[in-house]
Amino acid sequence: MLPPQIIARKRDGHVLTAAEIEAFVRGATDGSWADYQLSALLMAICLRGLNAEETTLYTTAMTRSGVVADLTGIPGIKVDKHSTGGVGDKVSLVLAPWVAACGVPVPMISGRGLGHSGGTLDKLEAIAGFRTGLSLAEYRDQVARIGCALIGQTPELAPADRRLYALRDVTATVESIPLICGSILSKKLAAGIDALVLDVKFGRGAFMPDLTAARELAATLVRVGRAAGKQVRALLTRMEAPLGRAVGNALEVAESIAALRGAGPADLMEVTRALGVEMLLLGRVAADPAAANVRLDAALASGAAAAKFREIIAAQGGDARVVDEPGRLPVARRIEPVLAPRAGFITAVDARAVAYAALRLGAGRARAQDTVDPAVGVAGLGQVGEPIAAGQPLAWLHANDLAGLDEARALLSGAFTLGETRVPPPPLVAERIGE
Repeated sequence: MLPPQIIARKRDGHVLTAAEIEAFVRGATDGSWADYQLSALLMAICLRGLNAEETTLYTTAMTRSGVVADLTGIPGIKVDKHSTGGVGDKVSLVLAPWVAACGVPVPMISGRGLGHSGGTLDKLEAIAGFRTGLSLAEYRDQVARIGCALIGQTPELAPADRRLYALRDVTATVESIPLICGSILSKKLAAGIDALVLDVKFGRGAFMPDLTAARELAATLVRVGRAAGKQVRALLTRMEAPLGRAVGNALEVAESIAALRGAGPADLMEVTRALGVEMLLLGRVAADPAAANVRLDAALASGAAAAKFREIIAAQGGDARVVDEPGRLPVARRIEPVLAPRAGFITAVDARAVAYAALRLGAGRARAQDTVDPAVGVAGLGQVGEPIAAGQPLAWLHANDLAGLDEARALLSGAFTLGETRVPPPPLVAERIGE
């Protein structure tokens, strides 16, 4: 079981045994493997792959590298959602309280943004006082009391992933589907959930470049999650253009609050509702999609969804008044438009270019240690299919630091494609995997 022997076996294309995989994960957890040995095996896995059994064994070992939360004493089927990340993806902020207001417990563990995709925790922390670093005991108690918690990964949950993910990020081994699967599912399974809905995004603004790659990842996640005894479904959703009209932490919180009042952008509501239907079905509070939609509609119309978000914010130390007064969120010092050079219809919006514009303003992180400015970003984004007049704003830049403003303006100007005829936006939900 010496590290060089295990590394050599995978380098040469052999199938690793359960004991070898457990030794690797244990070495990442207790420090008995050096970073260079872990990195060597990560690269061997990236090049040689893991078969279905190896991937399941790896995910199980990652899950058990720390504590597995026990939520069995909480009534109901506990359902979480995971997104592979995208531009303007504030779905979790809308989905979690909306589904919890429908009677499904939602224990949600999220992450921070890195690179062009935003992080749920960064968005939540744009709300003054909001604590994402709850202990496991606080997390369990809050799910029991109010039916939802929105937190970051605790030190006890899947600690091997924290070390391996950091190494993957700097060794060009992020793209391996078995490693992605182990990273995503280990944290979710350790959180004590009963069921999971996956939003696997593909396209220009997503991690997976195309539908084929997204389908392979989704199928792997569903299969391995089910092998662990959980109910798992996946939706494959397009991410060519940003989701919604805002990219940036406080701006996305404000848009999420509007969505919880039934006034969100149509594309955001489309994806969130589709995921919500799946969560209600898995949570067994609705017998079919039609019944699930009725419950979701009622939670919006009654104000219960917005009230649940207010309750979650208050429980986690945040200023719950933002739900009724979004103006209490951080505001940038400088707001200026990017104007259309000519009249036409918006035929494409490059999600990645918009993300990099927001990143240049300080809305995200180029490196893990970077500080995020919660106030800045892009808002009022025009969307595919909309007409635009010459000189009309395509979007608005929200900036605090003038240093990146010119570059952000250029990136945002180049993100829009204008045409002579209207191109209707395609349906965002492309496929569903799992029954």
